[in-house]
Amino acid sequence: MSAARITRDEAERFLHAEARLADGHRYDDWEALWTDDALYWVPAGPESAADPDRYISVIYDHRSRIALRVAQLKTGKRHSQDPASRVARLISNVEVTRDGERGTDTRATFIAMESRSRGLTTWAGTVEHTLTRVDGVIRMSRKVVMLVNRDQPIPTLSFLI
Repeated sequence: MSAARITRDEAERFLHAEARLADGHRYDDWEALWTDDALYWVPAGPESAADPDRYISVIYDHRSRIALRVAQLKTGKRHSQDPASRVARLISNVEVTRDGERGTDTRATFIAMESRSRGLTTWAGTVEHTLTRVDGVIRMSRKVVMLVNRDQPIPTLSFLI
């Protein structure tokens, strides 16, 4: 992997493409965006509970668990996604927060509207990524989604947030 700097414009294009793949249920393409040392984390609880080793998480997946999550979604038999949610996501306020050895860290805000038989659910928060180049292609090694309502009861989150 190369920690070659990724510009804000490149990061923004990557985040929009990632959202489009997730919203379009293009699971194989979405999974291909990850590096082998991936971490996908959605903390639960108050801000002070942002330690996955000590507190409950909504999602805390390493690379093999991401692959399993995608495989389950692709079966079409995942009860919570039968039928699959329709999701439309907006990504904004993209910024590069740091360039380091492991890659370029970004932060953005998002709003995702999920349509299910129970009605519309609004998901919102911030999302942090660590992006790096692998063979010249931008990939993500870390994605942390901080939901604005993570300290409240959260309905079933069974799509790729």
